[in-house]
Amino acid sequence: MAFIPSYINLYEKGELDQRIRLLKELLLECRLCPRQCGVNRLNGEVGYCRAGSGLMISSAFPHFGEERPLVGYHGSGTIFLTHCNLRCVFCQNYDISHLGRGEPITSSEMARAMLRLQEMGCHNINFVTPTHYAPQIVESLLEAIRMGLQLPIVYNCSGYESIEVIQLLEGVIDIYMPDAKYMDEGYSKQFSNAQDYPEVLRKVLKEMHRQVGDLTINSRGIAERGLLIRHLVMPRDVSSSEAILKFIAEEISVHSYVNIMDQYRPEYRSNDYPEISRRITHKEYVEAVQLAKRFHLYRGF
Repeated sequence: MAFIPSYINLYEKGELDQRIRLLKELLLECRLCPRQCGVNRLNGEVGYCRAGSGLMISSAFPHFGEERPLVGYHGSGTIFLTHCNLRCVFCQNYDISHLGRGEPITSSEMARAMLRLQEMGCHNINFVTPTHYAPQIVESLLEAIRMGLQLPIVYNCSGYESIEVIQLLEGVIDIYMPDAKYMDEGYSKQFSNAQDYPEVLRKVLKEMHRQVGDLTINSRGIAERGLLIRHLVMPRDVSSSEAILKFIAEEISVHSYVNIMDQYRPEYRSNDYPEISRRITHKEYVEAVQLAKRFHLYRGF
């Protein structure tokens, strides 16, 4: 049976327009993320993320460096959005996320970009750092559906999300791919200026899993729906690997697909902080994988 993205059902029932309206209302006194800046982005004001009312992207291309179930045979149709609501001091894409390097793009142009990626054979549309552009993305999705889009949408985010927004995205997003960065409020405050990150993450992971469940992969090895969690191992256990993996196993699912990543490198302002001013060791990475196995996690690493 051919896969049909969940947003097709919302579109056919006429509910997608209502979701767009509700999401765009959040831009009037912006509360798209837990920072709750309250600025009127539709009137040109900008908050913590520095994003305005229109979409901005840095690139859109078939990406072959993502997780295997996303990449498949022809790549993940990745669209890198500019700016970010988290703005970590160790950001590896700081030129895009902090400096906002990119180009403005209209809703129609974004829709056409999605269709081009589909025509190139990509297995999904992968929005990177979409949080602060959720209303505009869904608005462009509506146009893309009318043009014939049939690919699952990947919500590739930092994990620092508004539950209100995630609930409005139910039935729109097929694959949630959040980071799970911290379980220590001190570190999340120090390195991402988000002391509440651990509390927010717990709620967000539960809500995402409630909506889409564990990651489902078809007979060709391609992800179609579900939750895929990324955990970046950081030096000196800044990333609280044991607490995060224990939470995923005990309160989300032991069948969770967890990509335990070893590619941390000190970028942007990392060298200003001794705790994170070096790469991780092989031992630190192996210990994180062993923790996952101890908690009976088995997918994605």
